[in-house]
Amino acid sequence: MGDIVLDVWELLDFDAGRILNYSYEIYRAGEKIAWYDPFEHPHISELAATHPHHKHIPPNIKHHRVAAPNISFDRPNLPSLIEEIEHELLPPSPPA
Repeated sequence: MGDIVLDVWELLDFDAGRILNYSYEIYRAGEKIAWYDPFEHPHISELAATHPHHKHIPPNIKHHRVAAPNISFDRPNLPSLIEEIEHELLPPSPPA
């Protein structure tokens, strides 16, 4: 459905109950169309609100970054990622 793939990598600390590191990549028809990572970019003021969490998007996906307000080290990120894909990338479901 929509040929969308979410590739998830997380390093978890179960004792602390937190994510230590992650990479989330979104593919459409085999092409990477976005990704999230926590690599720090303190020189980009637009990312300060969600530092270090951000999303890479087209155009110029490698260098075009936007804040990622729903991504955190302190709570599960999958529900937000799935909701984003369902609302922004997948075709609407036909009426029942």
